[in-house]
Amino acid sequence: MATVTYQGLEVLFTRQQIAARVAEMGAQITRDLNGEKLVMVGVLKGAAPFLSDLARSIQADATFDFVAVSSYGNGQRSSGAVKLIKDLDEPIEGKNVLVVEDILDTGLTLAYLRKLFLQQRPKTLRIATLLDKPSRRIEKIDADYVGFSIPNLFVIGYGMDYAERYRNLPDICIMTPGQPE
Repeated sequence: MATVTYQGLEVLFTRQQIAARVAEMGAQITRDLNGEKLVMVGVLKGAAPFLSDLARSIQADATFDFVAVSSYGNGQRSSGAVKLIKDLDEPIEGKNVLVVEDILDTGLTLAYLRKLFLQQRPKTLRIATLLDKPSRRIEKIDADYVGFSIPNLFVIGYGMDYAERYRNLPDICIMTPGQPE
């Protein structure tokens, strides 16, 4: 962990560390695609910065689509119930699909999306997550591409929020209980 602070927050990963890891992930995804087309599905809102940076690191004919789900509301803990707010705009049948998520935590959201998307019979379905928090897993699900594995910390920045705030921080920071909002 870095010891830098930003707005009184401890930085877990700097923008430079994030950029380097995202570039490595993009290179691996490019190799795995082997020249095939890709549909990148961003999970709104948190994955938007990660999707943008990852897409620029992937050398492939790629299109974007987005879904929006909710399981957190305005708190720091998942409610446990996943609700689809926005579905895909285009069919994914027969296509290579990469679900792009900011953080794999309990696994409830990605397990829900995986089941939903597999019903549409994509050619391949893979998951890329910037952060993986395996200690919190409820549903058995793993990402195919993981940026960083982290302990059970509440993190904000680089798309991740607390009550819709802090998404614009360029670094990933730790938010501790009782920290001023």
